[in-house]
This record gives sequence, C-alpha cells and structure tokens, in this order.
Amino acid sequence: MRHPSPDSAQPAHTSRRTLLALLGATLTAAPLLRPAHASAAANCAGLDDPAKKEIAMQLVSSAENSSLDWKAQYKYIEDIGDGRGYTAGIIGFCSGTGDMLDLVQLYTDRKPGNVLAKYLPALRRVNGSDSHEGLDPNFPKDWRKAAQDTAFQQAQNDERDRVYFNPAVAQGRTDRLGTLGQFAYYDAIVMHGDGDDPTSFRNIRKRALNKAKPPAQGGDEVAYLNAFLDARVWAMKQEEAHSDTSRVDTEQRVFLRNGNLCLNTPLNWKVYGDSYHIG
Repeated sequence: MRHPSPDSAQPAHTSRRTLLALLGATLTAAPLLRPAHASAAANCAGLDDPAKKEIAMQLVSSAENSSLDWKAQYKYIEDIGDGRGYTAGIIGFCSGTGDMLDLVQLYTDRKPGNVLAKYLPALRRVNGSDSHEGLDPNFPKDWRKAAQDTAFQQAQNDERDRVYFNPAVAQGRTDRLGTLGQFAYYDAIVMHGDGDDPTSFRNIRKRALNKAKPPAQGGDEVAYLNAFLDARVWAMKQEEAHSDTSRVDTEQRVFLRNGNLCLNTPLNWKVYGDSYHIG
C-alpha cells in the first residue's frame, strides 16, 4: 500500500503523491425509524461497475500520483522515505509491507523466469523493513522493464482487486453504502491497509461506528459517512506522511456535501492544492 509524503512531493508533480445526488426516493415498507434517505445503495451503481471503477482509479491516482492517468503508474517505483522501502505500481505496493512480495510471487507463478523473479529471496528478507538489501541497484530498472509486460500489468490489477478493491466494495455493500461510501472505504484501505493496528481500515470503521451507524444498521448514510471521514482524518494525522488530509477534505467531503452519494460525473475536486475534473 502506498503512503505518500506531501512534503517530499511538493516540488514536482512528477513525484509520486505521497475520493452524493441526495437520495430522494421514498422507501416504502421501510422501518419507521429509518430515515427515508438512509441508503443510496439501491439507486447507485456499485463501485465495481466498470465506469465507476475507472473513476475510482482516477481519484486514487490524483492523490497518489498527481495524475488521472492511473495506467501510467504500472512502471512507477521509488522510495518515498516513509519507512516502507520501495513503493511501486498502480496501488503503491511496498517492499516493506508484504504486498509487493505477494505481487512478484503471483507474477512469477504465472510467468516463471520473469525479470523480477530473482528478487523474491530479497523481498522476503526485507519484508517488514525499509531495507533495500538485495534489491539495489537494479530492482527499479527491472521493475520498469517488467511493467511493459501485460502479464505483470494484469498481476498488478488482480492483486489490487484481491487485497484492496474487492474487500472495500464487499464491506461497503454489507453496510448498504452507495458508490461514494464504497469509494471512501477503498481509498482508506489503499492508504492504511486492513491490519490490526489502530489506524487500519477495520479500526477506522470501528471508530466511525462509535459515532454513527450505517444504513444496514438503521442509520443515515450521510451522517455515517461524515463519521467515517472524521475517523479517517484522525488516522491520517497519526502519521506525518499522511498529515495532509486534502484527499478527504477537498475531495471526498466535497462530494458528500454535494449529496453525490452515487459518485456521478461531472466531478471536480482538489488534492494537495491541485484541481482535477472528470466530465
């Protein structure tokens, strides 16, 4: 997972950076205690709808890459100084957090003898640290070479979906959230992962549940999403590399204030002061 540092990325946008129409339909036969606009899920396409998924990829890339061109990021690799070693690819696979190891292992299972296969022993050794031992000096060059291979691109797509995208969408659906809520979950799991630490996705969600309930538990969707974004901002501020919270403040909260629970276009937002538009 990628953990961009705003300070290190400010000088150049080429550096790696380091997401509602209010539901107006009447819910007939709904429990009397549930607000009429409690859930947009029934009226929204899921985030896994191809058009919505493309929007999600662009939104994340605007924050992670300062670009809407997420497919240009297969080849991206650098150490952003966040203690997680190399950060690379479309979702910020990290040599220090295990997801890069899993990715290269999948690629090698599918295509033995690929240019990255020889780094598997080193990736196992450096997992859990920021070390480059056994990776330097040629790992970045070989990563960029591998990124030209459609098999490696597909492996990146598949690991992104398995580890981050699919779990976020599944939890969003369980909570009966619309497209924006599913995206808020996805963006959070991309940055924070879903481990047991206090700032992980599952614990951000638990923190939100202490303040509000999602539609699946009889709560109001807008109130719950505000609570979730509050919890997300708290988690981001626990680590200096995440202390710029504009991907929430001037992106996801903008959509929420506009009532765009279905994440419908056009979308206009800012991240790190840069403006973006999807028509």
